[in-house]
Formats: sequence, structure tokens, C-alpha cells
Amino acid sequence: MANTEGSKLWGGRFVGDTDPIMEKFNASIAYDQRMWDADIRGSKAYVKALEKAKLVTTDEMSQILHGMDQVSEEWSKGAFVIKPGDEDIHTANERRLKELIGAPAGKLHTGRSRNDQVVTDMRLWLRDAISTLTDNGLQLIHTMVERAAAEIDVLFPGYTHMQRAQPIRWSHWILSHAVALTRDVDRLQEIKKRVNVLPLGSGAIAGTPLDIDRELLRKELAFDDISLNSLDATGQRDFVVEFLFWASLCLTHLSKMAEDLMLYSTKEFSFITLSDAYSTGSSLMPQKKNADSLELIRSKAGRVFGRCAGFMMTLKGLPSTYNKDLQEDKEAMFDCYDTVHAVLQVTTGVMSTLKISQSVMEAALSPDMLATDLAYYLVKKGMPFREAHGMSGKAVFVAESRNIALNQLTVEDLATISPLFESDVSSVWDYRSSVEQYSAPGGTAKSSVAAQVEHLRNWLKKHEQ
Repeated sequence: MANTEGSKLWGGRFVGDTDPIMEKFNASIAYDQRMWDADIRGSKAYVKALEKAKLVTTDEMSQILHGMDQVSEEWSKGAFVIKPGDEDIHTANERRLKELIGAPAGKLHTGRSRNDQVVTDMRLWLRDAISTLTDNGLQLIHTMVERAAAEIDVLFPGYTHMQRAQPIRWSHWILSHAVALTRDVDRLQEIKKRVNVLPLGSGAIAGTPLDIDRELLRKELAFDDISLNSLDATGQRDFVVEFLFWASLCLTHLSKMAEDLMLYSTKEFSFITLSDAYSTGSSLMPQKKNADSLELIRSKAGRVFGRCAGFMMTLKGLPSTYNKDLQEDKEAMFDCYDTVHAVLQVTTGVMSTLKISQSVMEAALSPDMLATDLAYYLVKKGMPFREAHGMSGKAVFVAESRNIALNQLTVEDLATISPLFESDVSSVWDYRSSVEQYSAPGGTAKSSVAAQVEHLRNWLKKHEQ
């Protein structure tokens, strides 16, 4: 049987018990209990504001602070017992506090609503979560940058439209994904600024009529700023949506990288071999080595997208201020955090342990990938690029018509296409020379890739301080 209204933070005007099915349907303790530490920190700061406002005595404040420390210790040791009437983490902690210290616990909620309490807890929790994810992201970027530095001399095909395009450095490919992840880390730090705004002291919607020092609360909880409007503070979840979108975009980047690596690991490519630590086998086919780590990274992106889209659909139909629909915010936030946290760690493991086959990568380069270089050859001899592009295309057509490689066309063959082709055209058919000509910043020449490595190392140093 559900508890009577006496144990509810919102009891008093209700008579009788809540329907047990409704009790379970309404409760959030199953998942919001992971905010226990944030809830305790918020309450400890709040009782200090109550004491300053002379709403609790110094002795009562001390009892509450000590009691909250005891509650915290129980959570830390896994000894906290959740009881049937514990609707949410706020109710559970306050119920336990009352069991420990008695009547003074009843003063803790003075002037505070669960509306401003829960969003304070969420902001505290997410602030810590962002710090963890930032560390995960930095570790992955570091792993990728150092791998790029170590394997800078390896060439392999670059692809567009899933077709071989131009020779590039393997390190250039790695860094393309590392750069995307630096944007993710920077974006996460921007979100953290907007997360780190104090809503506590906003009450349910109208603010507080009591002399609660919100600046004291801000300092105690290390927030950067205080919310400007109490209705907005308790009813908005922009910071959650921003985090869910961030997670979606971050996993878009990681899904793309995983897709490339899956292709590169197939027998058809054989560019890379995943470590057994990040692969699985088949229950039927003994020869199989499946890239399950990469497949799951790719699939988790869809999971996070769904959380983001689902919660935005919840928000778009709501009227102003707090509505119980907002209870959906926590599961989405927790799930996206857990997912990204795991994906970043697994990706770091994959990238630090995979092995490459340099010989296979470089054997996959083919003369047709130098067709652009052939056009540049003519450009350097004074031909407009658009015309040179056409001449190179004709050379490709002739080679394909004869079923021979592009570099097997003779100087005489090429001269029939343009008289600007001379014996020095043979210099075009060298993959390393081709790659080295892209020396402008951002390019795939060794000097350019080395500069990218150095830039990212400096970026890491700034973010790791």
C-alpha cells in the first residue's frame, strides 16, 4: 500500500493514499538517485542561506549539515536504504535526514520548491559530467594525435563518394577526425558556461519572499552566475537539450570514423586489423572476427539522436513554467552521458590498439588517382585549369578504352591529347611526390600534417592545464 500524504513533500491538501500504480508511475527515484551527491550539496548550501536569513538557528544548521554528511556517507558506502515512500531523491534524502536528526530536518525545505531544487541538482550533476566527458575527449584526441605523429609516412587512398580519389597520408585521415573532436570539446565547454547558472532560490515559479541570499548560494555551489528570471529558471531545460544535441553531434563524428574503420578492417580492404580486445567472434562461423566495437559505436549514435529528438518533442508542447513532463529530462540526460562516456573510452581503446598494414594501404594506390596531378601538370605549363581538367579526363578515357593503367599511356599517346605533354610528364606518376605538393596549411604533405600535429599538441596543452 502506498504511504499516506504525510510522507509527501506535497502532502496536506490530499486525503487518502495515492493509487499504487500511480505511485510507481509518478516516482523518479529509480533513476534520479544518481543525483544524491548533488542533492546533498545543494541542501547543505541552502541551509547556510536559511541560517543567514535567521530561518534556522546556528545549532539547527549544524545538525542539518552533520545529518547530511551522514546521509552522504551512507550513499558513498552503498548503505542507503530506499523506502517505498521515497518518490524521488529529494524525498529520500529529506526522509533519511529526519530519521537521523528529527524535527530540524523539517525546516530544510523552507522557501524551497522541488522545482528549483531538481534543476539545481541537475545542473550540478551535469557540470561534473561535462568535466568527465571533457577528460574522455581529450584522452581520445591525444591518442589520435600521437598515432598520427608516429605513422606520418604511411600513404593510402583518400575517398570521396566511396570511390578512390587522391593519395593522402593515413595521418591526415586520423587528424581529420581529431579536429572534429576538438570542436566537440570546445562546444562542450561553451555549454558548461550555460549549465553553470544557479536556479536555487527561484522557488516554484515566483521566487522567494524570504531573505535568501542567492549570492551566498552561488558562491557555496561554485556557480558562475544567478538565474535572471524565476519562471524561466524552474521551467526551462535548454541546458539539457544543448547537452543532448552535443552528444548527438559528437557521436555523429565518432560514427563516421567507426564506419570508415569498419570498411578498412574488412578483407576487401585489409588496411587495418582490430585488436582482439575490441572484436568478437561468431557463434557459428569460427573464422569470423567481427568489429563489434565499431558497430556499437555507430549504433549508439542512433540511440542518442532518439533521446534528443524525443525530449525536444516533449518540450515543444508544454506551457510556461514547470510541468511534470519535465521529469523526462533526467533519463535522457543520464542515458546520453552514459552512452557518450562509454563510446569515448571504447574509441580510445580501438585507436590505441589497432594495427595497420602499410604495404596493403600503399598497394591500394592506383595511377588513376593521379588524374588531378595530370591536370596540374598542364596548369603549370600555362593551360587554364578548366581546359586542363578536360584534357586529363580524355587521358583517363583513352586508358580505360585500352584497358590499361593511366601511367601506361606513352608520351606520344598523351601528346595526341595536348602538345603540352612532354617527357617530363613521367614525374607525375609518383605517389609521394603527389602527396608532397599539397603543402599549403591543412594539406596532406608531410610538412603540413606535421604542422597539424603540432597545432593539436598545443591545443591539448591549453585544455589539459
